[in-house]
Parts: sequence; C-alpha cells; structure tokens
Amino acid sequence: MPSFELLKTETLLQGRALKIRRDTLKTPDGRETKFEIVEHGGSVVIVPVDGDGNLLFVRQYRHAAGMDMLELPAGTRDGDEPFEECAAREIREETGMEAGTLKHVGSFYLAPGYSTEYMGVFLATDLKHNPLEADDDEFLSVEKIPAKEALAMAERGEMPDAKSLAALLMARAYL
Repeated sequence: MPSFELLKTETLLQGRALKIRRDTLKTPDGRETKFEIVEHGGSVVIVPVDGDGNLLFVRQYRHAAGMDMLELPAGTRDGDEPFEECAAREIREETGMEAGTLKHVGSFYLAPGYSTEYMGVFLATDLKHNPLEADDDEFLSVEKIPAKEALAMAERGEMPDAKSLAALLMARAYL
C-alpha cells in the first residue's frame, strides 16, 4: 500500500481534554493535503452488569448533540492512566458502583478519520455500592435496563451513541 509522508504539524488548539492539530501530508501521488486531527489521550466505556442481569446506563445532556442521551458509562484517561484503572474509577464516578471484576473485552478507535481517541471496553460484574464524587460538569442519572432489552434497543436504532453500540456488540457474548 502506498504511504503518506508527514511534512508539517501545527497545533491549532490546546484544550482541557484534547488538542487539535493540522497535519500537512504528501500523498502517494506527490500532492500535498491537509488534515485536522483531534488528539485525545484515550478513554474507556464500561458495560456494567448487576446481579439481576441488568445493564447500568447513564442518561446525560450532550451539548454537541443537543439532547439527553442514554449511554454506557465512559470516561477519559487521566494522562497515562492504565485503561483498567480508568474503567474502575469511571464506573464509580458515574454509577456509584464498584466492579468486583473488570474484564477487557475489546478496544476500538472512536472516529479514526479525524481523531486519535482509542477506547478500551470493559465488562464490569460483581457490582457493589462504593461511589466516587462525579466530575463537576457531569449531571447524570443511572438507569437499569435488562441486557436483552438493551440489545434490542440498540438493534432498533434507539441508542444513537456509537461507543455504547460498539461496547454492546463486543460484550454481547458475555450478556
């Protein structure tokens, strides 16, 4: 496969959780093109399963989408925080539950056309109440949905959150 050559990189924005850069590349046929890339340190999405076979979802307002969304708990790594430690922290912050068992079931790039964000997917079981304080900008409500119904909702297109859909697909064999 022909390769692209990086000619130049410039930072356009340094934000709290991400950086936006513009890369100038030489294409395999010799032309120059530019790509705007969102640099992100990685994140996790968790599929929490309670003792009754319910999945714990969070409902929260997502400003970019302009609506409240039902999603699996998720969050951004703190620096070089290991993915599993991030998952253990995020489930406590977002649902108030601690996972006795966390199993890595897969990973994926969220939007590789413009972002470096890589997400680890974890199945969380043996849950017990042990909350951590939520982030200042998070206003969440937890909803329990039977696993079979959550999968049916995803299949019917009633869950427009890509990370939740991917995580459900990766965890399906365990549900």
